Amino acid sequence: MACRGGCCCNSIGPLNEDNARFLMLALLIIIYLLCGAAVFSALEHPKESLAKDRWAQRIEQFTQKYNLSQDDLKNFLRNYEEANMAGIRVDSTRPRWDFTGAFYFVGTVVSTIGFGMTTPVTIAGKIFLIFYGLIGCAATILFFNLFLERVITVIAFVLKFCHECREQRKAGPTQSCRRPSISSRERHTDSLAGWKPSVYCVMLILGVAAILVSCCASAMYSSAEGWGYLDSLYFCFVAFSTIGFGDMVSNQREMYKAQAAYRVGNFLFILTGVCCIYSLFNVISIVIKQFLNWLLQRLESPCHCPGRGNRHLRRNVVVPGSARTRRDNSIETDIVNDSEIDGRRMSGEMISMKDFLAANKVNLAIMQKQLSEMANGHPRQSGSSSRNEFSGGVGALGIMNNRLAETSVDRSTKSTIQLH
Repeated sequence: MACRGGCCCNSIGPLNEDNARFLMLALLIIIYLLCGAAVFSALEHPKESLAKDRWAQRIEQFTQKYNLSQDDLKNFLRNYEEANMAGIRVDSTRPRWDFTGAFYFVGTVVSTIGFGMTTPVTIAGKIFLIFYGLIGCAATILFFNLFLERVITVIAFVLKFCHECREQRKAGPTQSCRRPSISSRERHTDSLAGWKPSVYCVMLILGVAAILVSCCASAMYSSAEGWGYLDSLYFCFVAFSTIGFGDMVSNQREMYKAQAAYRVGNFLFILTGVCCIYSLFNVISIVIKQFLNWLLQRLESPCHCPGRGNRHLRRNVVVPGSARTRRDNSIETDIVNDSEIDGRRMSGEMISMKDFLAANKVNLAIMQKQLSEMANGHPRQSGSSSRNEFSGGVGALGIMNNRLAETSVDRSTKSTIQLH
């Protein structure tokens, strides 16, 4: 389609932009993986080669010292590896499959950490794990989403309160933050009406919380397990992010000082750390999506067509330098789910399970409608381009966006109702 002024560019619909964003993210992930592989190969491969050479020398010296063949020794070592996989160690460790060990195992299953130091070996155990993990992982992800929802609600409420306090201080030094006067509420209605919680402030708060939890947990692990503090920090990130390599696993020795307290602390730290990192990952994913939108806007900026442009990309876009505005630095929701129209909760109030399930039903209906339109080849209406790119999401992102938008409702609305 030819634009006015001789500029030729194709109108890009929301579906095409979603595809462009998806392809760009896939390309960036591939580049990220290649860079990570190059760095880790450069760091770890020399140590691996050195370890192999040392092990070959030790095998040679051992066979010569005790007059053994290398084949017999290697067969013995293979038998030990099998015993090691079954949970048998040279040093005394706690039983893997007593009730306490099994409880620790199912905790790593439903949290998707999966350290790998304990795995079922029987056919019945493997079959049971499939069905047990299917339900347990789904329930745990739901728990993480509910935790994320409440954390975002509290953070947004605190940010809203701090913003109102700053506005009160600007209005007059004698005004109180807790009991603002009626005239003060009326004076700052316009300045607070468009305010939204900043996604960067939320990310900073969650990052600080995750760091504090990791530092406290590392101090406990360093003391109880005898690890170095940096090794403990490494274990905390691997465990809390549910990567779960299994090279370092807590609570594996048979006896500890204050064993009951340590096991309770280990459980609470892992639970809290996983929730914090999960929430932080979701906020970072929003920032990454903002960055992708900004890249798409920059790539399409050479086409200056009057009356055209990326109207739906201008929102929630990370704009560098002075072009960054308050609106760009916030998460906004321009539409409200049908389940939230009646009896809208005021700022800071927790969402109920009934409303949460109702909102998920609306999101599921939206997703089914979009899938049906794409399958039948009918693109979304152009009117949907005004919708926020981060609103109406399904899952953790949808929960976060809805709660941030909901808790950003100006408190002056409540005060106006009270006045009338």
